[in-house]
Amino acid sequence: MAELLSDIAIQRELQTLSGWSRRGDVLTRLYQFRNFKEAMAFVNRVADAAEAANHHPDIDIRYSKVTLTLSTHDSGGITQADIDLARAIEGT
Repeated sequence: MAELLSDIAIQRELQTLSGWSRRGDVLTRLYQFRNFKEAMAFVNRVADAAEAANHHPDIDIRYSKVTLTLSTHDSGGITQADIDLARAIEGT
């Protein structure tokens, strides 16, 4: 089981992740696209990054809006794996 990050560590990391925020025990970010097709292309790139990391976000798709939620469920909160995946997603 991965170690949970401290509140201070999470805040420090969030300062370097544009658009991401903390809601309790998860990190979240809303992405907006011009249309559904662009949103789905982004989701497919996220899927590739998630598979490579073996760490998977919760994904909510609402036409051109995609909300990603990251949490390490078996640890019960935010771990370095969530931060690393957020960074990988930013690079997609």
